[in-house]
Amino acid sequence: MMILIKLLLAHIIGDFFLQPQKWVVEKESKKLKSPKLYLHVLIHIIVTSIILWDASLWKIIIIIGISHFIIDATKLIIQNKKNKRILFFIDQLLHLSVIFICYFFFTENTLNIENIITEYNLLLVVCLLFLTIPSSIIMKNIFIKWNISELTKNNESLEDAGKYIGILERTLVFIFIIFGHWEAVGFLITAKSVFRFGDLKDSKHRQLTEYILIGTLISFGIAIITGIIFTTITSYYV
Repeated sequence: MMILIKLLLAHIIGDFFLQPQKWVVEKESKKLKSPKLYLHVLIHIIVTSIILWDASLWKIIIIIGISHFIIDATKLIIQNKKNKRILFFIDQLLHLSVIFICYFFFTENTLNIENIITEYNLLLVVCLLFLTIPSSIIMKNIFIKWNISELTKNNESLEDAGKYIGILERTLVFIFIIFGHWEAVGFLITAKSVFRFGDLKDSKHRQLTEYILIGTLISFGIAIITGIIFTTITSYYV
């Protein structure tokens, strides 16, 4: 496990702390002609070597270095304004995948699928996924009886900001509950109320106030019920 932690540490340091934003801009501009691309890969190899400090792990260092170049170069070639955001996450996912593969392939550790695909973990994934898009769709259908677009037509909020805020708050509430920190749920509700107070005060719009209140209560309610169901079910076999 220590080797895996060291590899993850080297990736974080090399990919984020030792790669200035101006390097990123130059790479996106010059692509494969940018010297910063090759310097970045070299730094990554050096950092990984120093942190591992084990000559017997040279294969891991070489594979990570070569794969890092291939992944970054491919991203630069196909990247444009439309896919830049999604490619960033794909890029990081690929880097991490290489690290985990190298760890389990070139060390004595073995990957036991049975220890990963358990009832607890599968139910956890189901609950977390349910609290994202499905819950947003459920709430959208609940509010379909009201003309929400009319209430929020002058709202200058970011696009889909409400959806992402809802997903984050439901996920946090769920995590707090399964770890038994109900007081954190109360703190989150209080914090959101403080941020929303200005909107409710300035709007002077009873319908908008009711919409925000109902939406908050439903969102928190879905997360709380999901958390209770999860802890109840898992308590029988954990």
